[in-house]
Parts: sequence; C-alpha cells; structure tokens
Amino acid sequence: MRRQRMRYGRALSGTAALALLCGLGGCLRTDAHDQDRAPFQRLLDRQSAALRAGDEHGYLSAVAPRAAGHQRQIFHNLRRLPLAEWSYAVREVKARDRRATVEATLRYRLAGYDRTATTAAERLRFIRQDGTWRLADEASGSATQVWEQGAMTVVRGEHSLVLGVGRERSRLRDLADAADRAVPAVSATWPEHWTRRTVLEAPASTRQMARLLGSPAAASRTYEGIAAVTTGEATGSHGAGNDADADRIVVNPRAYGLLSEEGRQVVLTHETTHVATRRWTTPATPLWLSEGIADWAGYRGSRLRPRQAAPELARAVAEGRAPRGLPADGDFRFGNEPAALARAYESGWLACRMVADQWGSDALLALYERAGRENGGRRPDTDAALKAVLGVDIHQFTARWRAYASRQLEQ
Repeated sequence: MRRQRMRYGRALSGTAALALLCGLGGCLRTDAHDQDRAPFQRLLDRQSAALRAGDEHGYLSAVAPRAAGHQRQIFHNLRRLPLAEWSYAVREVKARDRRATVEATLRYRLAGYDRTATTAAERLRFIRQDGTWRLADEASGSATQVWEQGAMTVVRGEHSLVLGVGRERSRLRDLADAADRAVPAVSATWPEHWTRRTVLEAPASTRQMARLLGSPAAASRTYEGIAAVTTGEATGSHGAGNDADADRIVVNPRAYGLLSEEGRQVVLTHETTHVATRRWTTPATPLWLSEGIADWAGYRGSRLRPRQAAPELARAVAEGRAPRGLPADGDFRFGNEPAALARAYESGWLACRMVADQWGSDALLALYERAGRENGGRRPDTDAALKAVLGVDIHQFTARWRAYASRQLEQ
C-alpha cells in the first residue's frame, strides 16, 4: 500500500525520459533515418491535433479499420480529460513490407494538475493499406495507460482528479472525497511548495493495476496486499527551477476496498505525502525516511496506539525479535514476505515519529530535505544528515530508535 520504487530506490516511473526534439541542437540534417520516421511522425501529429480539436473523424482516419472500435473508446476517454498538451515524438522505426513497429515518446499534461508534461514510452504497430500507413495496435513493451483499459469515468474533486475504469461512480466519488481530505492534511505537515493537487487512477482489478505499473498481468500477485502505489520519477528538482514528471496515485480496488474508512484515509494521506515530498526526494533519501515520513503524516490524525498501527513490529518485539537496525532499502521491495514488508514500514514510521516527538516536526522535515541533498542527491549518507540536523550519528540514532520502539509498542 505504499510507493513503488525504481531500481535506484525511488518511485517506479510510469514515465520515460523525454527524447530531445530537432531544433534543440544538432538535428538539422535530414538523413535516411529521419525519412523513415517522417510519415509516422506526420500521421501521429495529425491524430494528436484531431484529438485536441475534438475531431473524432480526423482522429480515427489515422487508424486501421479493425482498431477503430478500441481507438474510438480511447478518443472519448481522452476527451473527458483536461488535456493541455498531447503529442508524440517518433524515436525509432522498424518497417518490413506492409508492417512497421514505431517507438515513440508520448507527452501529455493535464491542465490544473500537472506542473510539467508527463512522458511515456510507446511501441505502436502500423500497417500499410492502400498506400497509407495506419495505426493498428500497441506492441509488447508499450506503456499501458488507464484510458486504454475500457470505458473511463472521470470524477473531479476540490483537490483531486480520479480516473476510473470498471468502477461505480459513487466509489470514485468516495475516493475523490478521501483524496480531498488528504491534501490539506499533508499541506499542514509538509508546508513546502507543491501543487496541492492529486491525480488518482482506479483500475478495475489488481491485474490491470499491475499493467499500469509496467508489470505483466501475471505478476499481479505482487500487488495483492498493496492498497495504493504512487508512481513518478524522483529527481530532487527543488531549487533547480524544474519539476519532474507528474505523480499518479494508482489504487488497488481489492486491497483498498478491504480497509476501514480510517485505513483508507491513512493510505491516501501516505500516498499524497509522496506527491508533496517528491521534489525533495532523491536517490540519497533512504526508504525508511521517505516511507516513514509518509506514514507519519498518514497516522498523525489517527487514534490508533502504536501497537495497533504497527502490529507486526509489536509482535516481533514481544517475541524478542526486535530488529537490530533500521530497515534497508531492499526491505521495502514489493514481493517480500508480507510480515517482513510490514515491519519495514512500521519501523520507518516509528523512526520518523521519534524524530518528531524528541526533536520536533520541523527537525523531521529538515532531516528529510538534508538527507536528499547528501552527495549531491546521488547516494545516501544518512549518518552525515543525522549529524547535521539532529546532532547524533547513525549508531546513536539507531539505539534511541530501538529503545523508543520498545517503549511505544509495550503500551
């Protein structure tokens, strides 16, 4: 029910790096490779313009007849979104006879929600009919988008936008309401500048959730116990004048639906904290801190005692199996044994709770920001961050955390 990670320890990107376009340097010459891409670029440009103009006939004119039904559904889904940008940049073409596979970067932005455009790697199949290339379908390895998964319902909240497939509107409204409560709660704990808007994707099943996260449907069991995941590429862009691609909170309909009302609010506040803190999150930020601060924000308004909020860690402490050290990044990997994964999150939460209790919430936020700046944001040095902000080294901090956890979980 937490944030998905990239291999370097940050969020799994539902996005790809934006390819440089001609005109940004060194792309003035037309060669055979450019000529191969040109007809597909023109076709996708026309289709994109038709989408932005609301021209269904023009949009479908670029589509092979057998794909028209599916593409018509996508057109209507996309027209329900507040699209401020939508375009493709063709990167590579592999053509043979009357068939071609095109690798392209999709770039889009939702007005009022995305500060910058989101990008996604697409692999599109084309067929040549009557001398004209037409879009047939997507090839394996193409990014899956929620608007491709069926008829989409869009619900707008005060601070949120919910995109749902195969879900009742009333359930999506409940989700938007919970997200609307999460945004001011996070703003109260994380006052730094952020959009204060969230976009949530609510697929019809765990299998569809897995596909949105770039995993094969067969790997959906990995996400069965995960109520929600925040996607996005953490780059630590604060102070640089640029924002990374937009976050999306992807909600697992089954796991989220099994939670109590309070549990759902904790989850969405947790995920919204990831949205708020992402510009300050880098590969140098340890996961116990990024997941811990998200849970700290999520549980701040909760009436649960620590042993109720951290049952797996409480059980381990009672049985004399208290962890010797703070959880490593690998302990947060989806697919880990569920109890061990829960202990990692609970440990991170209690570590952040301890910082807020003993040093103050401002010190916790300062620790988060400082940790993300260590080594230029490239690799963690938690010891240096702790010394700079709290005046203790990692060994002293760990000892205090173990004692604090034992006291709190015995109550």
